[in-house]
Amino acid sequence: MRLSFCGNDNASAYNISAGVLRNVCFVDALNLVPHVFLLFITFPILFIGWGSQSSKVQIHHNTWLHFPGHNLRWILTFTLLFVHVCEIAEGIVSDTQMKSRHLHLFLPAIMGFVAATVSIVYYHNIETSNFPKLLLALFLYWIMAFVTKTIKLVRYCQDGVPFSQLRFCITGIMVILYGLLMAVEINVIRVRRYVFFMNPQKVKPPEDLQDLGVRFLQPFVNLLSKATYWWMNTLIISAHKKPVDLKAIGKLPIAMRALTNYVCLKEAYEEQKVADQPNRSPSIWLAMYSAFGRPILLSSTFRYLADLLGFAGPLCISGIVKNPSNSYLSSEEFLRNVYVLAVLLFLALILQRTFLQASYYVTTETGINLRGALLAMIYNKILRLSTSNLSMGEMTLGQINNLVAIETNQLMWFLFLCPNLWAMPVQIIMGVILLYNLLGVSALVGAAVIVLLAPIQYFIATKLAEAQKSTLDYSTERLKKTNEILKGIKLLKLYAWEHIFCTSVEETRMKELTSLKTFALHTSLSIFMNAAIPIAAVLATFVTYAYTNDKPLQPAQAFASLSLFHILVTPLFLLSTVVRFAVKAIIRQKDCFYLLIGLATLSNINIRIPTGQMTMIVGQVGCGKSSLLLAILGEMQTLEGKVHWSNPSSAEVLYVNRYSVAYAAQKPWLLNATVEENIIFGSPFNKQRYKAVTDACSLQPDIDLLPFGDQTEIGERGINLSGGQRQRICVARALYQNTNIVFLDDPFSALDIHLSDHLMQEGILKFLQEDKRTLVLVTHKLQYLPHADWIIAMKDGMVLREGTLKDIQNKDVELYEHWKTLMNRQDQELEKTTLERKTLRRAMYPRESKSQLEDEDEEEEEEEDEDDNMSTVLRLRTKMPWKTCWRYLTSGGFFLLFLMIFSKLLKHSVIVAIDYWLATWTSMDNANEVRNVDDTYHVAVFSILSGAGIVLCLITSLTVEWMGLTAAKNLHHNLLNKIILGPIRFFDMTPLGLILNRFSADTNIIDQHIPPTLESLTRSTLLCLSAIGMISYATPWFLVALVPLGIAFYFIQKYFRVASKDLQELDDSTQLPLLCHFSETAEGLTTIRAFRHEARFKQRMLELTDTNNIAYLFLSAANRWLEVRTDYLGACIVLTAAVTSITEGPNSGFVGLGLLYALTITNYLNWVVRNLADLEVQMGAVKKVHSFLNMESENYDGYLDPSQVPKDWPQEGEIKIENLCVRYENNLKPVLKHVKAYIKPGQKVGICGRTGSGKSSLSLAFFRMVDIFDGRIVIDGIDISKLPLHTLRSRLSIILQDPILFSGSIRFNLDPECKCTDDRLWEALEIAQLKNMVKSLPGGLDAMVTEGGENFSVGQRQLFCLARAFVRKSSILIMDEATASIDMATENILQKVVMTAFADRTVVTIAHRVHTILTADLVIVMKRGNILEYDTPENLLSQEDGIFASFVRADM
Repeated sequence: MRLSFCGNDNASAYNISAGVLRNVCFVDALNLVPHVFLLFITFPILFIGWGSQSSKVQIHHNTWLHFPGHNLRWILTFTLLFVHVCEIAEGIVSDTQMKSRHLHLFLPAIMGFVAATVSIVYYHNIETSNFPKLLLALFLYWIMAFVTKTIKLVRYCQDGVPFSQLRFCITGIMVILYGLLMAVEINVIRVRRYVFFMNPQKVKPPEDLQDLGVRFLQPFVNLLSKATYWWMNTLIISAHKKPVDLKAIGKLPIAMRALTNYVCLKEAYEEQKVADQPNRSPSIWLAMYSAFGRPILLSSTFRYLADLLGFAGPLCISGIVKNPSNSYLSSEEFLRNVYVLAVLLFLALILQRTFLQASYYVTTETGINLRGALLAMIYNKILRLSTSNLSMGEMTLGQINNLVAIETNQLMWFLFLCPNLWAMPVQIIMGVILLYNLLGVSALVGAAVIVLLAPIQYFIATKLAEAQKSTLDYSTERLKKTNEILKGIKLLKLYAWEHIFCTSVEETRMKELTSLKTFALHTSLSIFMNAAIPIAAVLATFVTYAYTNDKPLQPAQAFASLSLFHILVTPLFLLSTVVRFAVKAIIRQKDCFYLLIGLATLSNINIRIPTGQMTMIVGQVGCGKSSLLLAILGEMQTLEGKVHWSNPSSAEVLYVNRYSVAYAAQKPWLLNATVEENIIFGSPFNKQRYKAVTDACSLQPDIDLLPFGDQTEIGERGINLSGGQRQRICVARALYQNTNIVFLDDPFSALDIHLSDHLMQEGILKFLQEDKRTLVLVTHKLQYLPHADWIIAMKDGMVLREGTLKDIQNKDVELYEHWKTLMNRQDQELEKTTLERKTLRRAMYPRESKSQLEDEDEEEEEEEDEDDNMSTVLRLRTKMPWKTCWRYLTSGGFFLLFLMIFSKLLKHSVIVAIDYWLATWTSMDNANEVRNVDDTYHVAVFSILSGAGIVLCLITSLTVEWMGLTAAKNLHHNLLNKIILGPIRFFDMTPLGLILNRFSADTNIIDQHIPPTLESLTRSTLLCLSAIGMISYATPWFLVALVPLGIAFYFIQKYFRVASKDLQELDDSTQLPLLCHFSETAEGLTTIRAFRHEARFKQRMLELTDTNNIAYLFLSAANRWLEVRTDYLGACIVLTAAVTSITEGPNSGFVGLGLLYALTITNYLNWVVRNLADLEVQMGAVKKVHSFLNMESENYDGYLDPSQVPKDWPQEGEIKIENLCVRYENNLKPVLKHVKAYIKPGQKVGICGRTGSGKSSLSLAFFRMVDIFDGRIVIDGIDISKLPLHTLRSRLSIILQDPILFSGSIRFNLDPECKCTDDRLWEALEIAQLKNMVKSLPGGLDAMVTEGGENFSVGQRQLFCLARAFVRKSSILIMDEATASIDMATENILQKVVMTAFADRTVVTIAHRVHTILTADLVIVMKRGNILEYDTPENLLSQEDGIFASFVRADM
């Protein structure tokens, strides 16, 4: 057939006798002119522009300067493109009915489509290069197109073409669109004045984009990029090359920063305070609505549009399956064309998904803005909280953390679910109406099933929340016990009590697992309901239909209604969750602060504090010294009276608002920052001053011990320092600040005598007095009173005396004498500091090996030497951790694994079978007489399959949860046992937090997060696979199209997983500092306010909030990026499925089936990827737990059977040490070298030497806590290396230098094995001189000990340890520096007990201070793992130049 523009089947086609414009063909040709004009003008400009625009790479500055009407233009252009597509389709369909080709029917439309596409590309390029003059070309194009189309429309009117004709409609719509675009163009000229005006308007890009740090471009890019998150591509692709860090995601745009939103919310809140109703409190809800209402409404609009477009699916299915094929073109007929319907379905899906994602994005962004504003509000509130509120416990740190971590997030989630609240009812009503249209009354039966089962969903959801709460309580308890075990692990091993404590953790774990079982059961029920409800509803509907209707069920009805049921289930399932959440959020909002007033602590205080001098405040504990300081700082609630701060220069002027005061609180408060940051505390750094301060506080030796010097992180998340070290840092902070006034609250309490003197001389007398700073010092050390310029003595909240020491000496002789006796009793303060440094060194010493351990933890074991080339790193970053997955699955047991896989496959086969059966049933040509028999048969099979499907849904959801529980149980059990039996070296090397993390965060992920993710992943993957299988079965050609789609999908998920993992880690890691900052602020309120540093802390909080929010925003944008892409892929699958099935045109039932499945794919594709990404992150927890499971255990089995060891061994207590060599690990140097010694039964032996001489290693060798690789220790004739460890350790006793008590009763602490009688326990307590104290406690032996024994003093704790050693009837007692951390009085008791109660036992004392072993029978002096001196103390003292003698002289 020959081609010609006007066709050659009509002679009059080229006839213009009636006038040029009367010829239709000529009018169509005229319509080509504007399009050709545009292409001619724009192509050269675009190509020249493209060539020169190498600068296009820089996104910032000139870009994204939107011209006025930017969004409207994009929307109009897209509508125009759609209408052009309709015009092309109409032209082609009309053309097929002609005898020859009529190009004029569709060629102008095709050119129009190309021109419209070019126009938007051209516009985008002009906009990004900000060159508006070139827009004139577009302006001319719109005018010409408008004129030519109008001519065509007028022509149709004259010819009397009816309005129902599609061609007429299309032309009319186009005239309107061109007119609107023309108007948009005129508006740009009006605003930007780039032509026809003398002075064009100057514009500046938005402030955010002038700042190169902003990388979040969603608000600034064009509409297409906004809708498809195209701008995210760079980030997601670059994530593949190098991990996404905070630099890559940049700063938040100004409009989203916490400060902006805080101001916005606060203004909205303040506006409600009206003058005429002063007592009406403003509502935070109203404030939130007026500040953030608009975006929520926008999001809801998007949501409505998406939901309504969702119904296009079922309608198009029903149209395509009916498959009529007649074609004369009114609009109605055009819409009946199957191909047209397929394309419409595709476009509807694309639009629906775009709107849905837009709705999600807008709510997320609003949620983040709201959270930022609320956090700023809460923080400001915290900064204004009075200290008494915190100390009286009305507002605990826990509550503050809860507010920050949980409740603001809950509100954010509530916003997220808001649009669902009002969109769902509409969706449900629409769905039911459409179903009724398709199936009549029987549809209502199905809908009723869904509605009746919805409350059960709600019930299950509430039960789930309850189960989760009880699980949380148990896991907190389990963690507390685990923490105690890990802290006291050394003692537990030495006493062979690991198993007792292990069992107690296991018991709690069993309770936790029971409540986890309930949780799992309800989770699986909820999953089951979700899967079973649609099956049940469909079953009820179709069975009713079969028996109540005369007409057989048509494929079009069946599949359209099936897909409607799928649409209906989601909102009903979500509705229950949303309602529960909404209720929670509304209750949450009421949890606001309420503040109370306590009793008066101070009364009748009238004092003055002299400027530039040192005032000391003294008095007994609890007489109100600290309270006085707080009152001066304005921290106490003033019942009456006021504080005046006078200006040093003019004493008359009263300054009520004070200056900054350098204040060191009684309880040291550190920031999570470096040592240096803690000391300079926001002041400028001055090297000399800094050095002077650290020297005055003798911090240098401690700093030298830290791994990174003063750049080491300390505080909650950093290295734990001891009390004295923390206190000295706080004093250093107060000294460093350049303030006139310094308040020190009991700065000496945790320091020993040397340090106190040094601090007093260097820090206070020299450093502060030289600067003539006013100093107020609260102290118990009366020996410093002579230094004071002014003294205030307090008692019971009143001032007892004030004046100089001389005044008091003259006026109150009695008080002065009392003080004098206290001063002369020279403080018997122990060497606290050397000890503290020792513990610090011990913590730091194994740093090297610690870092090795963490590295090993990070990388999979089988990684070879990493040659840091990019490819290996990349391979690791994109690889799914299959090995770990396999480990996890098998730890649940092979039987359960097999059951899960089998039941999953079976369930999905049955579900496919149900739909397949429906297709066969509806596609039959029903002859009436056979029909009833047939129907009964079909209904029966259909019901049996549906029933089986429902049962299988339940079985699968149960097996997954069951398997997850078993895996969790086994993993925790193995982990606990492995760690408890680990060598002591492991605990010295591994930070406690790291081990605890395995038991808290990682165990929680394994318990609660992996099973549902796994379930969801397998379900969505199998659904997608069965859908693809079904479509391919219905239309085999589909497989060809599947290849490119599959490749696209593979790359999308590969890139997304890597980026998502990084962003998730960023989100988690930025949340922690924020929470810490809140709790830090609450703890250090007094200090922050005394220093007047509120503004700095507020600023820091805003920065931290913004950092966390930007990470979350990017994570959310990445999810949208993925979902838009997988949804578009899904739409392509629907289109190919529809087109292939129409072309093949077989059985209409299978066409419906294919389309139905294609529609479900769109929902599940992104779930597959999201779950894969989640699982990958969660498997990290399993990997970490496994890295601990590969650790070596101690060898608990000996060569001897426990039964071969005599019951009462060791009876005598004779010890032979023969040629002993000891090291901590195979690869380390020996710490004891060829040590030989003989200790007679009942001897008292003292061992001394400097730090690191091997004293403690020797004591550990008796218990085989260290590796004895040569020589042996023989006790009562048995070589200890042959004994089972448990037997050996349970027969010796030891008292450690740090007294350790566990939470529980006193009885439990003395005798956890419950072997002894009460009399024996009382006897032990009497020996330790604790009997009277324990008797006075409620419950006696059953009185409770709090965690770590905090309710007893250190001395009492050490005496309990002594009693514990006595309870165990062992003939050998080892005391490892047992007197190091206790006061003189307790030490004397200890010495006496050792001499009397342990007279017949062998006692080995490792001495911290030499005078404690002067009474021993034998003294051993060690140095660097060798014995230097070995004799009685008398003999050793007689050697003047001996080491022991020099020790004794130094100690005197």
